Amino acid sequence: MKKIMLMLAIAVTGMANAQEGTILVGGNVGISSDKMGDNKYSTFEFSPTVGYQFNENMTVGLQASIANSKDETSTMVGTTTSVSEYTENMFKIGAFYRYTQPLSDLFAVFADVSAGYQTAKAENTVTGMPATSLKSNGFYAGITPALFINMKNSFGLNFSIGGLQYNSMTTDTTPSVKSSSFDFNFGKTVNIGISKNF
Repeated sequence: MKKIMLMLAIAVTGMANAQEGTILVGGNVGISSDKMGDNKYSTFEFSPTVGYQFNENMTVGLQASIANSKDETSTMVGTTTSVSEYTENMFKIGAFYRYTQPLSDLFAVFADVSAGYQTAKAENTVTGMPATSLKSNGFYAGITPALFINMKNSFGLNFSIGGLQYNSMTTDTTPSVKSSSFDFNFGKTVNIGISKNF
């Protein structure tokens, strides 16, 4: 199996040396791609944020996320190749609270507590059959801790290794179906970001 994973988190933020009364603007971009034979799986996510920095410790703001995932499977049926494609698009918007604790001129730790509304649309297509789709909406909440390393010229690096995430979704079908999940993924994912203080 060939696996390619690219996690790029680009944040234009003020963290370790944040000044009172300033604006935080940032975002994350995540891309992953897997291929095993003729089967392919890919994801893309873009998550911008904007907030107000009350002081070097506290920031409150808004965040959003646009995500797309695609799973394509090819199966041989006799001499015919059947292709099944599952696509999901998701949108989130909510608020976050960030607490930053400087440890020195070089290091700081911070945690984001976030919650908001989310909606998703999934579509499944199979060769020779009509496409089916499903819409759902709900809410999310999460906690993400991270480490900040202050570099040069107000630039820094951000490292996170997962967090806690709760999701609740309800389909628009009749009758509706409600699902919920709790994800504890410390050590399972790694995000590296670049930040800048303005």
